[in-house]
Amino acid sequence: MTSPSAEPSAWSPLRRPVFRRLWAASLASNVGTWMQNVAAVWLMTSLTTSTTLVALVQSATALPMLVLALFAGALADVADRRRIIVATQVASALVAAGLGLLTLMGLVTPWTLLGLTAALGLGAALYVPASQAINPELVPRDELASAVALGGVSMNGARAVGPALGGALVAATGPGAVFLVNAASFLGVAAAAWSWRREARPTTLPAERLLGALRAGVRYARHAPPLRAVLVRAGAFVLAGSATMALLPVVARRHLDLGALGYGALLGCLGAGAVLGAGLLPRLRRALGRDGLVVVGTLGFAAGTAGVGLAARLEGGQALGGTVLALLTAGLAWITTLATFNTAAQTSVPAWVRGRALGLYLTVFQGGMALASAGWGALAERLDAPTTLLVAAVVLAASCLTAPVWRLRADDGDQAPSLHWPEPQLALPAAPTRGPVLVTVEYEVAPEDAARFVEALRALEPVRRRDGATSWAVFRDTARPEAFVETFLVESWDEHLRQHARVSNADLAVEASVRALHRGPAPPQVRHLLDAAAAAP
Repeated sequence: MTSPSAEPSAWSPLRRPVFRRLWAASLASNVGTWMQNVAAVWLMTSLTTSTTLVALVQSATALPMLVLALFAGALADVADRRRIIVATQVASALVAAGLGLLTLMGLVTPWTLLGLTAALGLGAALYVPASQAINPELVPRDELASAVALGGVSMNGARAVGPALGGALVAATGPGAVFLVNAASFLGVAAAAWSWRREARPTTLPAERLLGALRAGVRYARHAPPLRAVLVRAGAFVLAGSATMALLPVVARRHLDLGALGYGALLGCLGAGAVLGAGLLPRLRRALGRDGLVVVGTLGFAAGTAGVGLAARLEGGQALGGTVLALLTAGLAWITTLATFNTAAQTSVPAWVRGRALGLYLTVFQGGMALASAGWGALAERLDAPTTLLVAAVVLAASCLTAPVWRLRADDGDQAPSLHWPEPQLALPAAPTRGPVLVTVEYEVAPEDAARFVEALRALEPVRRRDGATSWAVFRDTARPEAFVETFLVESWDEHLRQHARVSNADLAVEASVRALHRGPAPPQVRHLLDAAAAAP
């Protein structure tokens, strides 16, 4: 038996009943989704000879993420995530059922297929941030990386099974039946989420409004280097990483002369490699760290992409064998890279903004995949799919150049709320939603410490801004050089009260380094100045 002090295994989160139920339901739904993906792409190759339209099937799935992921992340932070999961899964079931019925009646055109595929992508865009943001509610922090990796196992294990099942069902009955099976799979996730009795978290703070939550999420990302590093690195990876997914159906049909079942088997190889990678992930993470794991994973995926392109130029069994080996390599690299990005996105931010951080990550990743897939499809029209994959492999390898500048931190500090700011005392009532509010903090600093103090205070600026400040400055009294005044502006009184709840233990450590240089007889004096129009009479 593993001792309490031992590092959790890759499968530890499955001991948690709620996580296990949701994970099993998601696995079944992901199988249905991969069956749907195979059927949709294969149906498109039957409806048109355009390589661009075939690639646009993936774009239609991912494009809603580009448009809505940040909105969905904000919604996941201000609304009940459980209800969001249930509603999106029921709606997606209705869309998939509609597509299945239209297909069985022979009424689907290329643009109908793209439109309903985009509608399913819309459901996924609203569902994914909420479903991923609940992980810290279901497992302890030391199991979060394993929970994220298991999410990858769910997706990629389904990729190992779903495409083959989808291909077999398409070959036996046609794509319409596959769409109906996928519709049923969404209902399992809705039922599992509905059965979860989520703990209510009492708070005295007013609920955030959606537009304000969007602004707060963007402001946080602008002033949070660990999150920005994830976004830049993920964007650089997906720019070329999308080429393999977008062009694999073209390679299968036109270069390997495979049918729907064969294409599904190729996607199964990609998923099998990913499942293998998930099992190795804890050991690889310990050996390489986050940065090393992403670099190795990126180079491995570049090798797999190039391998698919080179194998497509071979003949017979050599072409198929080379493609299988390349896809196994690519799948292993894919899960190690994506699980690392996803874990970094979740652990580098506090709970209050986690949905928005995941929304931004998905905007970059899925939106980049949607746009880049269309671009790789257009390039393959001019060149050919194998040559385009070789170009993508070179771009993937070059994306590793972002690693020295945008490093993924191994430890982003304790993001739990410190709750060390005292409640402000009000002799003058404040209108909650009016503002702005000017906060000033007055320090006394010995002259010999002035330079060190200003440097320490500058490190506090991004903390204030990402927790809610719209502007920040520091001033020095010309009559009393030992007196410094830090000022920051917040949108409203409510937003400042939320700022009190957002300050984390990691922020407290930065603040402590500033206050250590304060030499006054009393603690630094904090004042709250209300805009005159915001003060109630």
